[in-house]
Amino acid sequence: MSQSSEDGATAKSQRTRQRILDAAAQVLSRKGYAGTRLTDVADVAGVQAPAIYYYFGSRDDLVEEVMWAGAHRVRVHVEEVIAALPDDATPLDRILAAVDAHLRYELQISDYTTASVRNAGQVPEHLRVRPAAEEASYSRIWRDLFHAAQDAGQLRPDLDINIFRLLLLGSMNWAVEWWNPRTRSLDDLVRQTQDLVRHGAGA
Repeated sequence: MSQSSEDGATAKSQRTRQRILDAAAQVLSRKGYAGTRLTDVADVAGVQAPAIYYYFGSRDDLVEEVMWAGAHRVRVHVEEVIAALPDDATPLDRILAAVDAHLRYELQISDYTTASVRNAGQVPEHLRVRPAAEEASYSRIWRDLFHAAQDAGQLRPDLDINIFRLLLLGSMNWAVEWWNPRTRSLDDLVRQTQDLVRHGAGA
């Protein structure tokens, strides 16, 4: 086989693997861990169910990869949004931008993050290890954002950053369970959550 043929076969294999992952994220975000079956994933991906085992050793391996990707992708997205802010953006501006980025990514952009959030309490503990490490990195980003805002005098000096940060992230993640775009716009949800930060934690 020529090098170009090998490269083409590798690219095709990578596309198929990604299609399976995308399908698994879609199914997992809607049916949950207990309801996710490889036959459903195969139907969405447009492959035969046994073909999944060529790319993933088991159903749990596939689920773990989706869970990790969900945590990883929202972290990278929020980091990129913050990095793109103008140099004169205040620490509070950065928190509000992170709120906007998190909610839009979780609720509108990524099945992966929805699946990761929705199934965090459903998957067996051994599938939580790698995603949990990524979530810890993401949580530290928020911790640093809040510390910077408090040091700049933009948050109440008596605010317990750890408690408020966990409450904020928990409430934003819970939105995947109750938010309905037919009854409340995403823009409105973002504004209300940003107001929670401004008026609940602001100096």
